[in-house]
Amino acid sequence: MKACKKTSKSLMFIWADKGKNMLEVNNIDVFYGASQALYDVSMKAEIGKVTCVLGRNGVGKTTLMKSLSGHQNVKAGQINWQGDNINQQAPFTRAKNGIAYVPQGRDIFGQLTVEENLKTAFSSLPKKQRFIDEEVYELFPVLKKMLHRRGGDLSGGQQQQLAIARALLLRPKMLILDEPTEGIQPSIIKDIQRVIELLRERGNMAIVLVEQYLDFAMALADDYIILERGRVVSSGDKHHLAGSEDVKRLLAI
Repeated sequence: MKACKKTSKSLMFIWADKGKNMLEVNNIDVFYGASQALYDVSMKAEIGKVTCVLGRNGVGKTTLMKSLSGHQNVKAGQINWQGDNINQQAPFTRAKNGIAYVPQGRDIFGQLTVEENLKTAFSSLPKKQRFIDEEVYELFPVLKKMLHRRGGDLSGGQQQQLAIARALLLRPKMLILDEPTEGIQPSIIKDIQRVIELLRERGNMAIVLVEQYLDFAMALADDYIILERGRVVSSGDKHHLAGSEDVKRLLAI
């Protein structure tokens, strides 16, 4: 992958202090109606690190990501972003403040072209930043070749690359990726892994990665939490993740 220069307009040239906590989640509870989905969940995400959220299907991973991005209300506890409580902030405001969310299922617009899909990020940006940085095409060369193709005509892997590229146009300080490898061919999974590694190495943003597959998580994680029935049942750093039988049991490996 071609390395990208850091310029004043670069996607990756974002002020940041490596190792600084951008996100702190403190003891949150989340409900869907009368049904509780998350119980007393805490986690953090730091600049220059990948925090993996692991667990089997239906344990609350996506609910947690929706809570971080503002698409799901928090009943109790706090979500702090750069030291401020953002529990009441709308998704649009969180996006403007540097939280980019790539949801499970990607949510690209099938009738719009690749270029038009990318430009949907502009609504959260000031006018001077409403351009498609060439770095997007360096990270995901296939998108430049398919600029005028409809999003619905892309493969699942290409749609995932489009969704990540669109999120990066927000110049985020935190990138949330909800199961980016789901249903994608191995070659594109490797491409996505290389992009995540590059973003981490630059140390300009925090990355929160939801993943079911331990091998992919082990290759990328600096820190992790495991959810089980809406609760954090294990957490630690990448060294613990690699050697823990408890982790394998919780992930049913």
